[in-house]
Amino acid sequence: MSTSSNYFSKDIKFIKHINGAPLFTHFGIGPNFIARRGIIQLQKLFEKNTFWAKGRSLNEIKKMINNSSSIITVWKREKLIGFGRATSDQVFRAVLWDIVVENKFQNLGIGKFIVKSLLESKSVSNVKKVYLMTTHFEEFYKSCGFSIISRQKCLLMSDHSDNIIKVNNKN
Repeated sequence: MSTSSNYFSKDIKFIKHINGAPLFTHFGIGPNFIARRGIIQLQKLFEKNTFWAKGRSLNEIKKMINNSSSIITVWKREKLIGFGRATSDQVFRAVLWDIVVENKFQNLGIGKFIVKSLLESKSVSNVKKVYLMTTHFEEFYKSCGFSIISRQKCLLMSDHSDNIIKVNNKN
């Protein structure tokens, strides 16, 4: 875990967590290695500032982070105000996930800093392609260097366990 101060404010700290963020997931560690109930704050950040991450349980959030290769948290004093993560095979593909900034802190460059930090992380920086999905923030991600790819299709399989049973029964 490393903390970085930057041009935003002395009160805002960015933490680049190690793979799986064990101090964050197990102890809720925030800035200055102080326990801040990080997972509970992340759950609240999702609930208040997203439509796509509502209803995630604390155990699901812990598992999600444990299986992420790069995790960034953003804090204003002891309050979690931003988050982003990536998964990666470290060669061919990486995906940025769950980038969120508390509404009242948007348009300050925090989201761009999260994206930049994830793209520069060890697990993402050398992959050939980085993907992300968005519903409402295309322009923001374009300003971060992403482009819309119309020649590829995004396919979705919801309730994955039911589909596994169907595929297995066809064999």
